[in-house]
Order: sequence, then structure tokens, then C-alpha cells
Amino acid sequence: MKTNLTKAKLRAGETVHGAFFRTPDTSLIELQGFLGWDFLVLDGEHGTLQPRDIEDQARACELRGLTAIARVTHNDAPTILRFMDTGAQGAHIPFINTADDAERAVQSIKYHPRGQRGLAGIRAAEFGRGAPLSEYVQQANAETLVVAQIETGQAIERLPEIVKVDGVDVVFIGPNDLAHSLGHAGNIGHADVQAAMQRIADIVLASDKVLGLMVYDSVGARLWRERGARYITVPFESVLCPAVKHYLQDARG
Repeated sequence: MKTNLTKAKLRAGETVHGAFFRTPDTSLIELQGFLGWDFLVLDGEHGTLQPRDIEDQARACELRGLTAIARVTHNDAPTILRFMDTGAQGAHIPFINTADDAERAVQSIKYHPRGQRGLAGIRAAEFGRGAPLSEYVQQANAETLVVAQIETGQAIERLPEIVKVDGVDVVFIGPNDLAHSLGHAGNIGHADVQAAMQRIADIVLASDKVLGLMVYDSVGARLWRERGARYITVPFESVLCPAVKHYLQDARG
């Protein structure tokens, strides 16, 4: 298994930047490798991506040194297994509301002795033709990145226990669902939502976990980097759409 460059940068105290992709096009994914992203989140939760799509996209990421992270549909071991076996080097697990949820996620991503992930000669293990599976298991346990998404008021209340779960690397604020959970759907800027996000940040930054979140522009990225976030993501559409609009406005004069 290849070194997880994103995880290595986080361990070194660096900040990493990635984008969410919801479409299955592999050429578009490969192109991103020329643009400077550290990682891409291949979104199987809020898109049409299936494990087969993510397997091809993971190949495209590897061609250009990008870390492929899968966002799974839900915190379920058989589901996570199928996404991880594609060769993704980590997973976003939605709606982590308790320490038990976080523990279940870690055990689904990691092999024995830390977890209970099923083992086979799949693509992630180089089809069983590379290193012996005994070595692959150790490498995978060291290299896979576990991202726990915090998206509800309940999760905030349980966050002091969640951040103690061994094996969780990144605690990730999902602002849209968090706002929805707090009764402010579509209004991330509401004072209650912003206060909740800051509360999450304070708890995470006082732990040994990395703070991550989704932003929607470079201003948000800089703001949250200054607040201590080191795993910063943006929906690809939030980068693409303003660039296209700017081009057309400028071209049409």
C-alpha cells in the first residue's frame, strides 16, 4: 500500500487542502493532480458514485500523487468495506454522534488487531500480488485516514468522548447538516451555527485530533486555517462556478 501523503503531512503539522467530487469522470479527477490539491474526497454519500466508480477514481488519483478519500453512505461495516477495498486511503464517515459511532467507524476501516475489517486480495491489497497480506494489513492500519463527520447537536454534546477514540484522525465539521440539525437549514452564517462550529473547534483543538471542515471559498479557508483547522475541503462546484461566471462576465465585457 502506498504512503498516505495527506496523513503524513498532517502528522508533520501541515495543513492540507482537498475538494469534494460527486461525478464519476476519471479524467477530471486525474487533471486535479496537476493543480495542487493534496487529496480528493470521492463523494458516495451525496452523489451517484458507487464503489466501482471510486475504484477507477482512486487509480486516477494515484497517477498524480493525490490521496483518494471515500465518503461513504453510512456508518456500516459492510458498506465501508466495499468503499475501502477500492484502494481509497481513507474514509469520511457521516453522522458520528457518539463515541460508539466513532469506534464502530474505526473498526470498520482498520484490520485486526485494531479493527474488524474483512481481508481479501482486493485492489487495495494489490490483488494479493504485492506484499504479503500480513504486511499489507500492518501498512493499511498505519496509512488509512479516519475522518469522523460531526453534523448534529447531539454530536457536539458527545464530542469530548468522541475525540478520545483511538484511530480517529480528523474530526470534521459538516456545516450544512449541522445548521439543519440546529434548526437553521441553509443558514450556516447564523449565530447559533457559528457558535456551534467554534465550540467543536475548541474541543477538537484541545485534543490530539486534527480539525477539519468544509468551506466554500478561499476566504473561508484562510479564516478556518487561522482558527486551527488543518484538513480543509471545498466542494469542487464552489471553485468551478465562480471561475466560469468570472470568465463569461469578463469575456462578454
